[in-house]
Amino acid sequence: VRVVESGGGLVQPGGSLTLACAASGVTFSPYALDWYRQAPGKQRELVAGFTTSGSTNYADSMKGRFTISRDGNRNTVFLQMNRLKPEDTAIYYCHGNHLNEDYWGQGTQVTVSS
Repeated sequence: VRVVESGGGLVQPGGSLTLACAASGVTFSPYALDWYRQAPGKQRELVAGFTTSGSTNYADSMKGRFTISRDGNRNTVFLQMNRLKPEDTAIYYCHGNHLNEDYWGQGTQVTVSS
């Protein structure tokens, strides 16, 4: 099983980025791929994910700014990030759960700075 993120980079405050996550090796359930992030000196935290009913959920600080979506084959998810702030600087990880096994990507760096 492989989980690979892409799309990180350097962006100015107020800018936007879209991250992509491509998973292979198994077919994840529609709600089983989500995004986490880890800032320097902080614990890894959930950014966005899907509920079992198919709706989305977000950490409070990302609501209204970030949007998680997936494509039709379910093994690719995206994270659209708008109005980025310096405190959004972190390594962003894609995470998947399949049959109670956790799979993580290598992470992609997002730096928000002027």
